[in-house]
Parts: sequence; structure tokens; C-alpha cells
Amino acid sequence: MVTRNFCLFLISAPIASGSVDASVREQRLTSRHSVERALGSGACGSCAEEEGSEIVGVEERREGSLESCEREPRVMATLDVARSEIAFLVMYLNKAEARDKICRAIQYGSKFISAGEPGVAQQVDKTTSLARKVFRLAKTLNELNALLAPPPKATPLPIVLLGKAKNALVGTFLFLDQIVWAGRTGIYKDTERLNLISRISLFCWLAGTCCTTLVEVAEITRLGSTTKKVENELKKAQGSPSIEEMKLREQRKENLKKSRVRSLNLIKSGMDIVVAVGLLQLAPKTITPRVTGGLGFITSVISCYQLVPPPPVKAKEV
Repeated sequence: MVTRNFCLFLISAPIASGSVDASVREQRLTSRHSVERALGSGACGSCAEEEGSEIVGVEERREGSLESCEREPRVMATLDVARSEIAFLVMYLNKAEARDKICRAIQYGSKFISAGEPGVAQQVDKTTSLARKVFRLAKTLNELNALLAPPPKATPLPIVLLGKAKNALVGTFLFLDQIVWAGRTGIYKDTERLNLISRISLFCWLAGTCCTTLVEVAEITRLGSTTKKVENELKKAQGSPSIEEMKLREQRKENLKKSRVRSLNLIKSGMDIVVAVGLLQLAPKTITPRVTGGLGFITSVISCYQLVPPPPVKAKEV
């Protein structure tokens, strides 16, 4: 009897004192249980409760450590996603063109809401229109650079001339628009001449947009004929895997991609023609301020979408 109590005391003493870690406690508890069985008597009620509480505590600590280990990677992954999204927005908003198109969407959205009636929406329309003119300072140089640049090889002469006419007209619109901005801010005082310059600039934008529409129609037609030729050559080369067939497939894929971009530009330029007619009030009964605002908002959203940078290309695994 004395020997059994002494053995139990030696095993249970470190567990009660808490001087060892969880793994050692578990080993001691197992040893204690084996000693009791060897001595031929079951543990008493208090010892059984003590043993059960110790094992439960060890298991709870293990589960808690596992949950914390699983939670940390999830939190880090969420933070990485948030950082990448914020970096993407910063990169997008750093473009002056993107900010201009966002302001344009606000401007024409306000015009759609106001429908030409005085109020807060009309005031937002006017102030945003004036603010946008600052984004277009010296933007005439972009059109001048495109006007002086040599055209791509194998481009038909009519398309080249339409493109150069578009650059000249849009460049003139941007230049005259700066004079309009000077008049709206009070730098230029001649109101009558300012109204005339404003209408001339809008007519230049209308003509330039018409040239853009014609260019897009011609380019889509060219891409369609080129794609048909590629498909015919691909049918002839089908069944014999070769580098030539792969090149034809890539060329067809590239042509289809360009055709989609051109089609979106065609839709946008067609709507912008209606917007220009609405701003000039050439058909006030048909093209109301609400129609002008709605179409202008749609073309602004399309422009914002076109300015979104493409996703990064993943490197192919070797």
C-alpha cells in the first residue's frame, strides 16, 4: 500500500506543479495509469477527474494552436489581395486620360439627370465640364504628333487621308477648347466671339468623329477580308501540323482581337456623333439633353473600360 502511494506521488507531483509542458504531462498521465493497473487497483474518483481535465486541456490547447495557424495564412492572403487591388486603382488613376474620362462620365450623367432643367445636376454638369478642360491643356500636341507621324505600311491612301483629317480636326477642337476655357474663367472677355469659337470647336469635334467612324468601318472591312484569307489558308494547311499552321492560327486570333477593338471604337464614335449634334442643338426636338447625356455617359464608360490595363501575362513553366 505504501509502495503504491509513493509511486503515484512521484508521477503526479510534476503534473500538479505545472513545471513541465503539455507533452510531458501527457506522458506522465499515461505512466500513472499504467502504474495503477500494475498495482492492481483502479484510480480513485478524484484522480480520474484530474486525468480527464488534464487531457481535455491539452487537446483544447492543440486545437487552438491549429486554428491560429490556419487563420494566419487566410489573413495574409486577404491582405495581399487588398494591396494588389489598391495598387491597380492607383496605377489606373495616375493616368490623366482616365481621370478625364471619369469626369466626363460625371458630366454627362449629370446632364442626363438634369434633362436641361436648372438645379444641382445642371450645376455639376457645368462645373465638371469646366474642370475637364484643364485635363486637356496642351493635348493638341498629341494630335499634331499623330498628324506628322508616317502612316503604317500597306495602308490604303483613303484611310490614311481620313486619319490625318481626323487628327487635324480633333487637334483644332482641342486648341479652340482652350480659348473657351479662358473665356469661362474670365481671362478672355469677348462673349460673342467666345460663343462663336465654342460652336466652331464643336463642329470640328463632330467632323473629326465622323472621320473616326469612317476609318473604323474601313479597317473592320480590311480585317474581315484578311481573316477570310487566313481561314482559307488554314483549311489548306489543316491536318499537317507545322509551324506555318501555328502562325496562321495566331494571325487569325490577332485579327479577331483587333476586329473586336475596332467594333467597340465604331460604336463609341457613332454615339459621339449624336452627342456632338445634341451639344450643337442641330436637332433639339429629336436629340434632347437627356438623350445627349445618356449617350455621352455610355461612351465615357466605354472609354474608361478601354483604359483599363491588361492583366499581367503569366510566365510559362518550362
